[in-house]
Amino acid sequence: MSRRRVRNIMETIQKILSWTPYLLSGAGITISLTLLSVSAGLILSVFLAIGKMSKNRLISKPCGAYVFFFRGTPLLMQLLFIYYALPVIIPALTINNRFFAAFIAFSLNSAAYCAEIVRAAIQSVDKGQFEASRALGLSYAQTMRLIIIPQSIRRLIPPVGNEFIMMLKDTSLVSIIALVDIARVTRRIQDASGSMLIYIPAMILYLIITAFFSFIFNRLEKKYSVYG
Repeated sequence: MSRRRVRNIMETIQKILSWTPYLLSGAGITISLTLLSVSAGLILSVFLAIGKMSKNRLISKPCGAYVFFFRGTPLLMQLLFIYYALPVIIPALTINNRFFAAFIAFSLNSAAYCAEIVRAAIQSVDKGQFEASRALGLSYAQTMRLIIIPQSIRRLIPPVGNEFIMMLKDTSLVSIIALVDIARVTRRIQDASGSMLIYIPAMILYLIITAFFSFIFNRLEKKYSVYG
């Protein structure tokens, strides 16, 4: 290998190393936004799932409409609507903080998908347990809180893990509102340096983060497996 080729390789490595701190700062936004959004979405999804299964149409219909809307429209459109359009329609709901706007959009979207996951998990519990708990005098709320939902949690881990990974990758959409995540940092570096090489470490960083959280969810799935 010629000296020139070795020098070019070393210069490339130095470039990538100089970009790393900026990419890691963007990774902090990506990870924190995903963790907060999916956590908030999961909490909201429990109420949506129970509401959608309710026999009261005044409760089930709005919950079903919510899930249908947020699952049926693109996340990008929801993000743009909340950050740009909503303040025009209702000025009092203006959100100036980009991270908070993204958090709201991602949480509402995640809640719709997690609601279907939670609903399926709840319905997978044997109906006999529900009937038995009611026979013991437990109310509907007590039955769900003490008997049904705790058994559903272990069934939630694999699909919620998939939702988390999907949301992690979808956070790249926040660059459209200039929130400085990995995607935004990557674009800035590419514009400043004119080098397309930045996409290589950026994709590797996404891959590392995804692999890390996939490992965590796999461990949780094995630990709390229904068949364990």
